[in-house]
Amino acid sequence: MPTIVNLGPIPDMLERRLRACFEVCPIAQAEAPEQIEVAVTTSMVGASAQQMAQLPRLQLILCNGAGLDRIDLAEAAARHIEVFNTADAVTTDTADYAVALLYAAKRRVTQADRFVRAGQWGKEAFTPTRRVSGSKVGIVGLGKIGTLVAQRMQGLGLEVGYHTPRPKPAAGLAYFDHIEQLAAWCDVLVLCCPATPATDRLVGSQVLQALGSAGTLINISRGSVVAEDDLIQALGQGVIAAAALDVFASEPALDSRLATLPNVILSPHAAAITVETRAEMAALLYQRAAAHFQAGLTG
Repeated sequence: MPTIVNLGPIPDMLERRLRACFEVCPIAQAEAPEQIEVAVTTSMVGASAQQMAQLPRLQLILCNGAGLDRIDLAEAAARHIEVFNTADAVTTDTADYAVALLYAAKRRVTQADRFVRAGQWGKEAFTPTRRVSGSKVGIVGLGKIGTLVAQRMQGLGLEVGYHTPRPKPAAGLAYFDHIEQLAAWCDVLVLCCPATPATDRLVGSQVLQALGSAGTLINISRGSVVAEDDLIQALGQGVIAAAALDVFASEPALDSRLATLPNVILSPHAAAITVETRAEMAALLYQRAAAHFQAGLTG
C-alpha cells in the first residue's frame, strides 16, 4: 500500500478517505522518507522548502484548501513538484459566507444574540442597525469566488462594483481603477483577492477612510490583504462602522485587540468549512492521489 505523508494536521474526513487506500503518517514518522512521492497538507499548514528537502522523491503535494501562500511554490517549481489544491471546491460556500457576514455585520446579528443572552432585552434599547437593501457592494478581486459573490449580491437587488488589476468587461459591472475609488463609492467592501505581493496590506488607512464612517469591510480572502493595525484603529475610532473577518494576519493567534472591539465579527477561517465542501475536497485529493499512483503502475 503506497504511503502519503502529512506535513501537519489534516481534517479527519480527509484522513479517513486517504486511509481507505493509502498509508498516511506524519512526515516525522515516515520510515523511508526518501521513497515518498506524495505529501498532503492544508492551506493553513503549507509546505516549506525544508520539508520538501526531507522528501527527495516528492512528486506531488496535495493541498486541502485554496490558498497556496504558505507553500514554497518556487521550491516546488524548481523541483518539478506538482501542487494540487482544492480551489474549486471552496468557491460556493465561501461566496455564501460573504453574504452571511454582510447581514451579520450590517444588522448586528451577533450583537443582538449577546444582547438577549445577557438579559438586556427589556432593560435597555437595542441600538438600531443599518439596512442591507439599497447598499452598494464593492468587490476586490473578481475571480471565481468574487464572481459568485457578485452574483449573490445582485440576486439580493444590491448594486455591485469591483476593482481588479485589469477590467473584465464581460462581468457587466461597474469597474474602478483604484481601490480607494471603489471604497468611496460603496457601502460594503468585500475582499476576495488572493494573497500576492501586490495585495499585501492593500487595505490600509487610506482605503478605510474612503470607505467611511457608515462603511463595512468584509474579508474572506487572506489576512495579509489588510493592514491590521490600521483596521483596528479605524474600528476603534469610528472611521468605519464595522468589519466582518474570516481571515487574519496571524492565525489562529490573532491580534488580541480585535476581540475587544464590539463592531467586528470574528470568524475562525470558516467560510468553506461545511460538511459538503469537506467531502468534496477529500474526494478531489483522494482522486488525484489515486491517479498519481495508478500512473506509476501503468507508466
